[in-house]
Amino acid sequence: MGTAAVVRDARLPVRQDPAERRRGMYHLASPVSVLTVATEERTHGTTASTVTLVSRTPLLVGVVLRTGSSFVGLAAREGRFAINVLAGEQADVARWFADSGRPQGSEQFDGLSWQPDTYAKAPLLAGALAHYSCRFHSQQSVGDGELILGHVVRVRTADGPPLLSYAGGLYAGHLRAAPEKSAT
Repeated sequence: MGTAAVVRDARLPVRQDPAERRRGMYHLASPVSVLTVATEERTHGTTASTVTLVSRTPLLVGVVLRTGSSFVGLAAREGRFAINVLAGEQADVARWFADSGRPQGSEQFDGLSWQPDTYAKAPLLAGALAHYSCRFHSQQSVGDGELILGHVVRVRTADGPPLLSYAGGLYAGHLRAAPEKSAT
């Protein structure tokens, strides 16, 4: 079956309540990150519930933000940004950068421990499990969001439990490996 046939079939009407389909999407667990960017005019951060590996060569990550997100425009203009993968104890940081009522500009980082990334110049939040320094690769409108791709130029990691988004909530805790069983 060719690609055109697959795309055509994917557009057939779906006979399921849209709200039920959206609820089902809450069952995708994902690490929570704060994306940061610094331009000459403004420093900005925003929470993202999914950052995903898109390509190993070149090393690209992707994230979808809502259409009209000021982060997308700032990162595209600056050409670089940082990703802070949050640790389990940083739920308050995730909620802060998800709150549209927080102060704008550098004031939103007041009271937080951070340092500027040497490549992106964007804030790297203390305590994060990983920091990705990214060169802006591209953006694409997708449905009601904006997909941005970042070319990862540098990574720093730490140990600890991650902060996860699952079923509409934030969860922290130590991960344990799933038991290995042979297929029957």
